[in-house]
Amino acid sequence: MGNFFEFLQGNFFHVAPIFLVACFAIAITIDRVSMLIFKYPLSHSRAFFEKTRDLVMSDRIAEAIAFCDNYKDKPVAQIVREALLRAHEPEVMIEDGLEIAITDATLKVTKRTPFLATIANVATLLGLFGTIVGLIRSFEAVGSVSAQQRAALLSSGISTAMNSTMLGLAVAIPCMVAYSYLMNHSNRLVIEMDQAAVKIMDLIRHRHYSAEVEVSNHSKSA
Repeated sequence: MGNFFEFLQGNFFHVAPIFLVACFAIAITIDRVSMLIFKYPLSHSRAFFEKTRDLVMSDRIAEAIAFCDNYKDKPVAQIVREALLRAHEPEVMIEDGLEIAITDATLKVTKRTPFLATIANVATLLGLFGTIVGLIRSFEAVGSVSAQQRAALLSSGISTAMNSTMLGLAVAIPCMVAYSYLMNHSNRLVIEMDQAAVKIMDLIRHRHYSAEVEVSNHSKSA
């Protein structure tokens, strides 16, 4: 451990960038975890859609929109709200509104997470840069110093090379794990948003069909 701290002190200029990208990775991971795991998912989604269905089929669209407004931070609820805002418009316009809403929500859900994969690659390359520096020092020691100093310089160069590789990988591996974990949650949210669009579109069609059947029956009875 003491040798590692000596390595940090003696190789600040190519160690500092690795720590810098690690700080960015930590900040992104904390932000995305708070959003994708705690803020964006809609808990009790079945109850949400049952309540929305009851309001829509009762022709209480305004109340359904107000109900969705209670979930302003939930992409699924906002997609449903966008469809309800256009519920009295032609079906093509409702679908266009849903497509826009899904695109906006998808960008919000997936933003910044891909940076973790980039940071993992950059950290690995920075570690390899330190490895090359250490190897260069080792080769220089072989040909330019006395035999008494050669062993110490070789040891120092190899230590720099190995510690740099280790430090780069120590940042890259958690970044890739975090990236895979967060992308899994992002993809799950995107699927839920697509399903929400299909559900609300089906519900609006069902409402229109029920209204048409009711008008037809009323006309026949008249």
